[in-house]
Amino acid sequence: MSSSAYTGVKPKLGLSEIINMSVGFFGIQFGWDLQRANMGVIYNNLGAHADKIPYLFLAAPLTGLIVQPIIGYLSDRTWHPKFGRRRPYFFIGALLSSIALIIMPHSGAIWMAAGLLWVLDVFGNVAMEPFRAFVTDKLPDSQINRGFIMQSLMIGLGGMIASALPYALNNIFDVHNVAAKGIIADNVKFSFYIGAFFFFFAVLYTVLTTKEYPPSDVDYKDKLKASNKGFAGGFREVLSAMRNMPRRMKIIALVQFFTWPGLFLMWFYYALSVAYHVFGAKSDTDPAFGDGKDFAGLTLAYYSVVTFLFSFILPVIADKLGRKLTHSLCLIIGAIGLISVAFVTEKNTLFICMTGVGIAWTSILSMPYAMLSGVLPKDKVGIYMGIFNFFIVLPEIIASFCYPWLMKHVLNNNMLAAVQSGGVLMIIAAIICFLFIKEPKKVDEIETIKLEIEGERSV
Repeated sequence: MSSSAYTGVKPKLGLSEIINMSVGFFGIQFGWDLQRANMGVIYNNLGAHADKIPYLFLAAPLTGLIVQPIIGYLSDRTWHPKFGRRRPYFFIGALLSSIALIIMPHSGAIWMAAGLLWVLDVFGNVAMEPFRAFVTDKLPDSQINRGFIMQSLMIGLGGMIASALPYALNNIFDVHNVAAKGIIADNVKFSFYIGAFFFFFAVLYTVLTTKEYPPSDVDYKDKLKASNKGFAGGFREVLSAMRNMPRRMKIIALVQFFTWPGLFLMWFYYALSVAYHVFGAKSDTDPAFGDGKDFAGLTLAYYSVVTFLFSFILPVIADKLGRKLTHSLCLIIGAIGLISVAFVTEKNTLFICMTGVGIAWTSILSMPYAMLSGVLPKDKVGIYMGIFNFFIVLPEIIASFCYPWLMKHVLNNNMLAAVQSGGVLMIIAAIICFLFIKEPKKVDEIETIKLEIEGERSV
C-alpha cells in the first residue's frame, strides 16, 4: 500500500483480510503447542525428575522477558516500503523456529533439549510478539475484538492439530509412541517435523498476503532518526514506558500475572499426570505411559477444538457483557476445569475438564489484548505489547523457581496437586479482573482514556 493510498484513518477490513493477517498465528501456535504438550514428556524420557522439570522450562520465559520488549521496540521503528514494519520479524522468527523444531526430537541429552527449547523460544518470540501489535496497527477500534478473537481461532486450530498429532500418528498410522530410555519416540519426532512445515508456511502466507499501512505522522521518519538511537536509547525507552504504563494496563497485567501459572503448571505436569494417575503407568517405558501421554495430548487437542469453536461465540458475548465480565467468567470456568482434573478416574471425563480450559484459553488469548489495545500510544504499541508479556513470563519464572521446592517438600511430587494450584491462582485472576478493571461501555469512551494517558505522561 502506497503512502498516497493511506490517509491515516484505518478502514474496516473484510473477513478474508482479517483471516489473512491471522493465518500466521496458526503456524506459530502449532510450534508452541508441540513443545508445550511434549517437552515435559521429552525431558522425562531423557531422565529428568518431576521436581526438576520446571527448571528446564526456565530458559523460555527468561528469553521472552528480554526478547519481546526489544522486538517491540525495534518493530515500532522499522519501516520498509515493500516489507513493512512487523512482517520482517514474522518471517525471520518463523524460519529459525522451524529449523529448531526439526532438530529438537533428535536431542540425545537433557542439556541439548533445553538449549533447543531456548532457541525455539527466542525466535518464536521474534515471530509472535509483533503479531499482537499487528492487530492494533491494522484494525480500527470497532474491529479490535474480532481481530484478536480471529487470532484465538487460529491459535485454537493450530493447537488442536499440534496436540493431537502424536496420538493420531500412533493410532492411525501406527507410528511408535514408546522408545528406549534417552530416545524420543517416533510419533513425537514426526510431529515436530510436521510442525516445522506448518510454522514456516503459515507465517509466510501472512507475510505474502497482507500489506501494512505506512507511518501516518508527517514527521514520523524524522522522529525515528532523532530519538533514542542505539541500544542505550532503546533500553531507556523501555524503562520509560514501564514507568508510564497506563493505569488500566497495570491492572490487566496483574490479572495476567495470576492467570498464566495455571496454564504453565498444566503444561508442566498434565500429560505426565494423566499417564501415571489415570492410566496407571509405572514407568516411562511402560506401554501405559505411551498411551496415557498420547491421550493427554488428545485432550489438549480437544481444548483447542473448544477454543476454535468458542471463538465464534466470544465476540457476541463480549459485545453484550463487556470485556472484563466476559473474561472473568471464562477464567472461573477454566479454573474449575483445572481443579477437577484431580478427581478424574475415567479417562473420557478429562474432555469435560478440558472444555473449561478451552473456554478460558479463548478469552486469555483475546480479551486482555482487546482491553489493552485502545489505551496504548499508537507509536509505542509494539514496545508496550512486549512489556505486557513480562506479566506472562514472570509467573512462569516464579513457578519454575518455586514449584521444584513445593513439589518436593509440600506436594510430595503430586503432579495433580500442582495442576489444581494453578486453577486456584486463575480464580484470583478472575476476581481481580472483575473488581478492579473499569472499562468504557462504548468504543468512543476510549478517547477519554487516551487523554488520561497523556495526562499521566506529562506528570
